[in-house]
Amino acid sequence: MTISEQPAPTIRRAEPADAALVLQFIRQLAEYEKLAHEVQASEADIARDLFGPAPKVFCEIAEWQGRPAGFALWFYTYSTFQGRHGIWLEDLYVDPALRGQGIGKALLVHLAQRCAREQLGRFEWWVLDWNEPSIRFYKSQGGVLQDEWTKVRIDGAALERLASL
Repeated sequence: MTISEQPAPTIRRAEPADAALVLQFIRQLAEYEKLAHEVQASEADIARDLFGPAPKVFCEIAEWQGRPAGFALWFYTYSTFQGRHGIWLEDLYVDPALRGQGIGKALLVHLAQRCAREQLGRFEWWVLDWNEPSIRFYKSQGGVLQDEWTKVRIDGAALERLASL
C-alpha cells in the first residue's frame, strides 16, 4: 500500500461517553512522561469539565481504522499583544503502537484549521525538554521552541496560602 492509499485517521469531537477513554489517554500520557504519580483527575472530573453545561476545555479523539488512537485536549487562550484568542494544546497523545500513521499530525492539523477558521492568533503547547521524538516532530510541523520563557506554577499549599492573603 502506498502512502496515498494509506487510510487517514478520523478526528472527532469527544462525547460524554468518551470520559473514561479520555482519562485512559491522560494516564497513558502521564506514564510516558514519567508523571503518572501526578494524575489526580477522575472520570467524573473529565465528564464535568469537558461535557458540563459550560465547558472551558475541549477534546478531540483520533481514530485509526475505527478504533481510538489518541487525543488532543485544548482550551482557548488570549494574547493581549495580538488582541486575539488562541488555542493552548494541553495534551496530545497517540497510542505508541499507532505512531507513524499520521495521527498526531492529523490532530495538529485539525486544531490549526480551527485556528485559521476562527482567525485565532496562536497555537501553543509545552513539550518536555527530554522528549526528543516529540520535539523533532513538532519542529517538522513548523513549531518553534520558545526557550526564552520560564514556566511559573503555584499549586497545593502555596496556592492556598496565596489565596488566603
